[in-house]
Amino acid sequence: MNMEFLQHYWWILISLLGGLLVFLLFVQGGQTLLYTIAKTDDERNLLVNSLGRKWEFTFTTLVVFGGAFFASFPLFYSTSFGGAYLAWMVVLFCFVMQAVSYEYRRKAGNLLGEKTYNIFLIINGVIGTICIGAVVGSFFTGNPFKLGEMNDVTWMSPWRGIEVLFNVANLCLGLAIFFLARTLASLYFMNNIKHDVIYERSKKQVLYNSIPFVILLLAFLAIILLGKGYAIMEDKSIQLVPYKYFHNLLEMPLNTLILLIGVIGVLFGIIQSILKPHWRKGIWFSGIGIVLAVIALFIVAGFNNTAFYPSYTNLNSSLTIYNASSSLYTLKTMAYVSLASPIVLAYIFYAWRALNKKQIDIQDVKDDHHAY
Repeated sequence: MNMEFLQHYWWILISLLGGLLVFLLFVQGGQTLLYTIAKTDDERNLLVNSLGRKWEFTFTTLVVFGGAFFASFPLFYSTSFGGAYLAWMVVLFCFVMQAVSYEYRRKAGNLLGEKTYNIFLIINGVIGTICIGAVVGSFFTGNPFKLGEMNDVTWMSPWRGIEVLFNVANLCLGLAIFFLARTLASLYFMNNIKHDVIYERSKKQVLYNSIPFVILLLAFLAIILLGKGYAIMEDKSIQLVPYKYFHNLLEMPLNTLILLIGVIGVLFGIIQSILKPHWRKGIWFSGIGIVLAVIALFIVAGFNNTAFYPSYTNLNSSLTIYNASSSLYTLKTMAYVSLASPIVLAYIFYAWRALNKKQIDIQDVKDDHHAY
């Protein structure tokens, strides 16, 4: 367990958490469909309560993702949160709005009313997904910062992170994540809700949202694979190299295979759900596929001598898994703690199965005194 092994090990764990987070964003995607798939208050309450059984998984995964980044690559945490704090504050505020909305949406005597909380959920679903996708896109396109001698960060843009939305590639990925979340949510509704009308409407939404998702994702991949990437040279300097991320795919064939399997899984789940009548398993094929695809993209961004959080205003301030990581002692200690991860994942699987033993219907919501 030397330093280099631990740095790669922790980047793989970060990649796994990132993949799980993107999959669980189906909750946010479902919130944006409250007035599209649902046409009555009963149908809307059914959708909210279907999502309400899972929203804490997404929130917790986001917190763990941030915590793991802080512990294993603290220089990224201090640079990004210290410089691009407006972007992160927008994301966090959206998730706070979500938590408040699920808690008080139908509570007796709430001041804002049910419709207002529905709007909050939609805001969380739209802004939260797009911003997260755009921030991840900047792992490939770069950010405007400079590090001082004591690793103090100077952010070279007055927008403090919001500028990620001004980059075409970042915006393509942000919108791709948005439409992906809506696609996964529709697949989830088909699997989790016992309601023929909602099933058919969800099936249509799978088609309507998967098409822009695929187009936007291909546009993002074309931009980064055919453009320049941030490479670590032999003298440890950072330079822009043509086709760097494309070369990463060629030079890491196992990771490329994982990416292809993930993409095939996503497309299989979508196509089968559209073409096959009464098929409800699309969420599992597409969900597992997107986790694998995101893991592969994170590895492309951080492995093979690549800067995972590059600076386009000061190349040598770019962050890599080598210069941004914690100490050997910290990484090793946390590596032992991480061995408990399978137990946590097993508990999540158990809790998910317990909540999804049977499909939810409108009567379940009406009979539940703790319904959202």
